[in-house]
Amino acid sequence: MLNIVIFGAPGSGKGTQSERLIKEFGLDHISTGDVLRKEIKEGSELGRVASEYINKGQLVPDELIVDMLAKVLDEKENAKGVIFDGFPRTIPQAVALKKMLNERGTDVSVMLNLHVEEDELIHRLLERGKVSGRSDDNLETIKSRLEVYHKQTAPLADFYIQEGKHVSIVGNGTIDDIFDKIKKALEDIK
Repeated sequence: MLNIVIFGAPGSGKGTQSERLIKEFGLDHISTGDVLRKEIKEGSELGRVASEYINKGQLVPDELIVDMLAKVLDEKENAKGVIFDGFPRTIPQAVALKKMLNERGTDVSVMLNLHVEEDELIHRLLERGKVSGRSDDNLETIKSRLEVYHKQTAPLADFYIQEGKHVSIVGNGTIDDIFDKIKKALEDIK
């Protein structure tokens, strides 16, 4: 299984490149946000417990998120691989994901880390906001999201460097140029 963690700051192109990876390699996509919403909507036991946390304004515990991901992954047992989107975001989450995958005889194959200069990220997100109308794509919110990313999420790269699974991709240039870099990186790990 080709299991990819796609990583980068808001506006780095994770969503765009994930779509291309899905088409090119026949991978499945697991978004923790989508999984969480689905479980809650279906009223599953996991969804009910998660909903209790959310209704209290609390974060859903990592263990619960991993249980949800395990359930989805078990449903995709014949998949060629999976792109993990939005998870892990912290080192404890990465450790929990590794354990869950190892229990299923697999692991994260690679962590693709899309690097884009901060000025370019801000420009991209402001442009996206104009096109999509997303309310969180305004300068104040963008700066706050980037600050949170640098403080809380960026250190996760070190975990995957130690695992020998980190691949840095320069995320500037055309979508095609960036995707070519990603394909080359994946060829090198196969």
